[in-house]
Amino acid sequence: MTETSVGSRGDMRPPGFSTDEKTTLLTFLDYLRESVAAKLAGLTEEQAREPRVPSGTSLLWLVKHLTAVEFDWFAWAYAGVDAPFRNYRLQPTAEETVESVLAAYREAVRHSNEIVRACVDLDRPGVRSVRENERPPSLRWVLVHMVEETARHAGHADILRELTDGAVGR
Repeated sequence: MTETSVGSRGDMRPPGFSTDEKTTLLTFLDYLRESVAAKLAGLTEEQAREPRVPSGTSLLWLVKHLTAVEFDWFAWAYAGVDAPFRNYRLQPTAEETVESVLAAYREAVRHSNEIVRACVDLDRPGVRSVRENERPPSLRWVLVHMVEETARHAGHADILRELTDGAVGR
């Protein structure tokens, strides 16, 4: 998550209007990633794990899910890194903590950002596709998809946090 895009309140700021495409997409994605991670701030381990909706989704599960999605799209599909697992439904284990799940998420984000920064052509297709019988998508498509995926889950995180302790906002 980019340090240069943090404003004086500690809130991420959008990129300037004349920023290049890759920087614009990555800055918006980093903003959303940080918004999701911030939803765990100040919660107890129990609060972070407690499902607040009938589907069983908790804030900790949501961050763990996004960690897997980051790895899947950027490292596994685009860069061709082998994965120990590709499972979006993993529940946090008893040994995992808010701190360890957030650390894993931040590491996945750091690795994803390295992959993006190393790419000189957003149109270049990745190594493999996560969808059967489809060509690998371009990095542009992966970035836009991850903005959409993370934004959707940031909204879920907003609702889960409000249901947990009434906290609202970014």
